[in-house]
Amino acid sequence: MTAPLVERLVACGPVIDPEAANRVRARIEETAGEGGWSALLDRAWPALAPVAAAAPYLAGLMGRRPRMLRRILESDPDARLQDLLAGTAGLTGGAEARRQPLRRLKAELHLLTALSDLGGVWDLDQVTAALSRFADASAAAALAAVAEDQRARGKLISASDDPRGPVPGLFGLAMGKHGADELNYSSDIDVSLFWEPEAVTGALAEGVEPQRFLDRLTQAFAQLMQERTGDGYVFRVDLRLRPDPSSTPPAVAVPFALTYYEGVGQNWERAAFIKARPVIGDLAAGHDFLKALTPFVWRRSLDYQAILDVHSIKRQIHVHKTGEGLSAPGANLKLGRGGIREIEFHAQTQQLILGGRDPGLRSRRTLDALAALHEAGHVSEEVRAELSDAYVRLRGLEHRVQMLEDEQTHDMPVDPAHRRAVAALSGEDDLARFDAGVEALLVGVNRRYGELFEDEEALSSPYGSLVFTGVENDPETLLTLARMGFSDPATVADTIRSWHHGRIPATRSARGRELFTRLAPRLLTTLAGLAQGDGAAADAAFRRFAVFFSGLSAGVQVQALFLAQPPLFALVVGVMAFAPRLARMLGRHPAALDSMLDARFHTRLGVNTGLFDQMAEEAAGAADFEDALNAVRRLHRDQTFRIGVQTLTGRVRPRETGRALTALADAVVTALAPVALAETARQGGDLAGGVTAVIALGKVGSREMTAGSDLDLMTVYDAPPDAASAEKGWAPGVFYARFTQRLIAALSAHTAEGGLYEVDMRLRPGAAKGPVSLRLTAVEDYYATEADTWEFMALTRARVVWADDPAFAARVTAALEAILRRPRPGVDVPADARRMRDLMARERPGQGDWDLKLAPGGQVDAEFVAQARQLAGAPTGGPLTVSTLSALQDESALAEAWRLQQALNQVLAAAFDDKPDPRDEPKGFQARLAEAAGFADFAALETALAAARKAARARFEALLPRRDGD
Repeated sequence: MTAPLVERLVACGPVIDPEAANRVRARIEETAGEGGWSALLDRAWPALAPVAAAAPYLAGLMGRRPRMLRRILESDPDARLQDLLAGTAGLTGGAEARRQPLRRLKAELHLLTALSDLGGVWDLDQVTAALSRFADASAAAALAAVAEDQRARGKLISASDDPRGPVPGLFGLAMGKHGADELNYSSDIDVSLFWEPEAVTGALAEGVEPQRFLDRLTQAFAQLMQERTGDGYVFRVDLRLRPDPSSTPPAVAVPFALTYYEGVGQNWERAAFIKARPVIGDLAAGHDFLKALTPFVWRRSLDYQAILDVHSIKRQIHVHKTGEGLSAPGANLKLGRGGIREIEFHAQTQQLILGGRDPGLRSRRTLDALAALHEAGHVSEEVRAELSDAYVRLRGLEHRVQMLEDEQTHDMPVDPAHRRAVAALSGEDDLARFDAGVEALLVGVNRRYGELFEDEEALSSPYGSLVFTGVENDPETLLTLARMGFSDPATVADTIRSWHHGRIPATRSARGRELFTRLAPRLLTTLAGLAQGDGAAADAAFRRFAVFFSGLSAGVQVQALFLAQPPLFALVVGVMAFAPRLARMLGRHPAALDSMLDARFHTRLGVNTGLFDQMAEEAAGAADFEDALNAVRRLHRDQTFRIGVQTLTGRVRPRETGRALTALADAVVTALAPVALAETARQGGDLAGGVTAVIALGKVGSREMTAGSDLDLMTVYDAPPDAASAEKGWAPGVFYARFTQRLIAALSAHTAEGGLYEVDMRLRPGAAKGPVSLRLTAVEDYYATEADTWEFMALTRARVVWADDPAFAARVTAALEAILRRPRPGVDVPADARRMRDLMARERPGQGDWDLKLAPGGQVDAEFVAQARQLAGAPTGGPLTVSTLSALQDESALAEAWRLQQALNQVLAAAFDDKPDPRDEPKGFQARLAEAAGFADFAALETALAAARKAARARFEALLPRRDGD
């Protein structure tokens, strides 16, 4: 039908604000009267009034540009559209010459399209086609303009009428709704720019670097299109649908793009290319590029996992029970539940799976795709009709929402007045009825969407949708993450999407990304459950998992293990939520996860699982010194991880943790000392008649280690005075010094399998200037003549860990006891101990309430009392013990304070490498800390800790009083 628009317009709905409409009419009437077209305005006004009353943007266009309104009303809308397109294509000159004309043409196109839509003249296909065709024409004009500017500057030397386009080899693909000719009313345009190096280089002047030239050209193109002036703007331009937009230039070279899509292209990118079409520039090169991408987009064969990954595009969206959470106010008509995206995904996911073998299913347009799927027998007529009708209605609503203020929004207004305006533009005068219709529409779409792949595993969350496709964060997903407790949902979403892009080793392969698609919702849901609404806890837990996951050298096996073993995954995530130390351990050595599948992993600590025997056997049977070190490190790492997990999950009491860690250290020394001795003999020959022993002191000596404790050790030996090693003639002192150095290296060196312990030899006699290994008689002489009280105190925790001869071990043990029991006339042990403690307090004062070691009433106070009392009583037959608690068994205040702080230290050391303030940690960790110490909550723990320290310090003052003059 060909007729002026005025003859075809009908009123779209009620006039919700007659006064606003009359104000607009008054602005137009003056010009109409002067121009002699008042009758035309009178005739059109019944259809214009509802628009002027409801849509401020359209009212502004009519009021500011009445002559433009007249042209539109007097013209056939289809003919006027052709004139606008021709006028756009006919523009000449550079960017400055075309800037204003492009904006004025866009304004007229916008008003023409709105009136034709609202007036019932154009259907949805005509509306979106008009917008899309103008986007094509204006984008082509803008590219030609900025190219002309570069030609004028002498940088571009190709002819302006080159059939390959303004810049030969450069082309732009229309993506998304633009590519499908489905552009919405206030949409931006998704344009991806690519270039063929050979063609572009040939079109540039000598010395012009192509990438830099094209980057600037692209920026100029986007600015010309989207810069707002007094005449408005043309289109906002989104360049982010190119490969990996965060790390690539705005115009991407074709060879790189092809490599990217073939290597790490994702299914959502395949879906995006369903709608792609060449739109500007070298169109022939654009078609060639899309042809080259056909095997990527339309795969003829997909394995089961690849099909599941396509399904994931749909399954990441949370499908609610009928009506749940779906309401008109605030509904996102595009991305929300029951919105346009669900209809598009309904079609696109099936196109990706089936279109490789059936080219008839490759339509760019959503309605055509649904029809093709129905014709091919994949979608029932009922579903096709229902979704097609819903699509038309939702797009109509979307356009009307955008017509209010020309905003790129898809949200139904929350404000009833604004929503009433949308209702009026949609022909409804009852807001409640309008809202009910919108809600029913959304529910229907969401229900049909839920039926697609309904038997497959859900990839959303009980908290809502978790969609990580595309180049920008999904609004519904951000809301879901906020409900989960994350304080910065955008950062979490950005990180997950970067992992989906293959930016870490674990997701670099297609299989890794497929697995991660399934793992991501489980991860986030588990973290949310652990955080229990504590934003800081959720954030910290995610960061710690990110450290682990980003550090994996290969992620397929680990992710497959997590998916196959949900309890294991929950346990690992739970530990990581509160334990960055263990997270880093797993990140560096993910093989430790395998140990969690070993039946021994969950066996209670203290039960002989055969691990220590295995450690000794593997060390003894290793091919060489380094192999022995690696074998012990692997088993040590697994056991350390096991102890840490059992400590943090409460399977063992903290005191058992100390014993288990010490037993592990003993086993490591027992396994590596013979290896170190054999290595020494290999290098220097055997030492006939020599014997040696390793003595543990400090926390390892007292069997009170925490995770991360170093090893305080010394070695002693005995040998005939004239003994020498068989090969190199080393004297005993040299031989056992070499042995000690080998042992230190075996225990502390970092190999491919990591490290074991820091080794501290400073508690040995004469540590500052003496040899690293001492003859036993020299040790006895030193303590008889030179040792200070602090050295005797340290010796109260000494015990033999390993000896190459049991008889020598017994001699050393007896010698240590004899040293401690020897009378020391004139020595005031309590006074010496107090002076040393005061010196320590001055030089190493406690660092706050949570310095469990050095604060007044802390563990050092208790340990000084325990050691001083033993030294004072030993010469008269008093008991000797390496255990602090045993030495304090009749000092309840000191014992209780030490026990409490040791329990806390065990949990803190298992979780952290440093010494954090627990008050800054998540509530879940605070609760675990309180539980480990036997308290109902963290507040009760803090109160009890303060009281215990106060009582302990009082007993310390009473037992080791400061003397006059000290």
